[in-house]
Amino acid sequence: MKTRNNPPCRFLPAALFTTLLSSAGLWLPSTALGQVPNASGKTVPKTVKKHATKVAANTLRAHRVKTANRTTPAPTPQTPPFSEMPAVGEFIQEMQERHGFDANELMQYFSTVYSNAVVLKAIRPAAVPEQQRSWQRYRARFLNERRIAGGLDFWRMHEATLARAEAVYGVPPEIIVAIIGVETEYGRNMGNFSVLEALSTLAFEYPPRAPFFRSELEALLLMARENGALPTDYRGSYAGAIGIPQFMPGSLRRFAVDFDGDGRIELRHSTADAIGSVASYLNRHGWQSNAPVALPARVDGDPAPLIAAGIKPAQALGELARQGVTLLETDPHAAEKQADLAEWPVALIDLVAPDWPTEYWVGFDNFYVITRYNRSSFYAMSVFQLAEALRQSRDAVRE
Repeated sequence: MKTRNNPPCRFLPAALFTTLLSSAGLWLPSTALGQVPNASGKTVPKTVKKHATKVAANTLRAHRVKTANRTTPAPTPQTPPFSEMPAVGEFIQEMQERHGFDANELMQYFSTVYSNAVVLKAIRPAAVPEQQRSWQRYRARFLNERRIAGGLDFWRMHEATLARAEAVYGVPPEIIVAIIGVETEYGRNMGNFSVLEALSTLAFEYPPRAPFFRSELEALLLMARENGALPTDYRGSYAGAIGIPQFMPGSLRRFAVDFDGDGRIELRHSTADAIGSVASYLNRHGWQSNAPVALPARVDGDPAPLIAAGIKPAQALGELARQGVTLLETDPHAAEKQADLAEWPVALIDLVAPDWPTEYWVGFDNFYVITRYNRSSFYAMSVFQLAEALRQSRDAVRE
């Protein structure tokens, strides 16, 4: 979103035009754009119209002079473009030296984008602590009837492509559909921010993650050059993610695939490319076919040391059992699974919410792979539970 002063409108709104005429002692309806009827239905002569327009213009000039003399606050100065920022100049020089970019061309691109306050507000953590982490609130955004129904429709429409992605990459359809459902609600909400502007704002005005977004800005410039596109052409989320699966530019360059075979990768308009790219991403990060993702658990004792160990599976399920972590007994096959999976590495996952008991799960390697897409246990669990809801709903319909 560019913060700049718009030039004055060339034409007056009809209501203002009529008001100015009235203040000059004339009457003319708001439809006065040529031969127009007066109050009795007769046509106003062109000479009257011409005279009325002249009077209106003079009255408007007088109105502007009068308004300018009022003691009203001056408008906020326009934010300078990024091309005027010294750090951007250094970045451009680095791109020229490392990748052979034309410095003047890059300077021109950065002269068209400005610091975006909406982006900065969206990226910052919630100010109220209790709003920062609530599994119940987070889950409700993605586990609902609308998103399940939309996912089933998406699965039905793209069944053949999803089946092909599973055959090639080993990722089940429900996981692919769930990721796309969580990311953009099946392509409905892809974002309309200028990716160049969003990434520039975060690279140069958001210090906590500036190195990451600076690398993504570099990837955007490289990607645009590789595809014969302009960096200013890309639209996406406030964080610079692109298309149906919301790939950052760096991920798009490394993991996205041309799954529809048209010779180019297009994640905003090609659902096939989006499906194939999600499956490719998970596969490249270690997805294991026909392996578990997560199972609910109970904890006897202090879970803090196990939670602090992180979400990357590092201890066998049997070892966690000796530390008081067992599969939830509400699962009729809990004891059988506990024995069969005793040697599988897992991590203890906590899903906290104010005024709600903490949920505990054991996450397997596939759960960790989902967190490579978005490094949040809430995100990965939402994807997994939405995937399960989609699979179960689809199986129920088939029966």
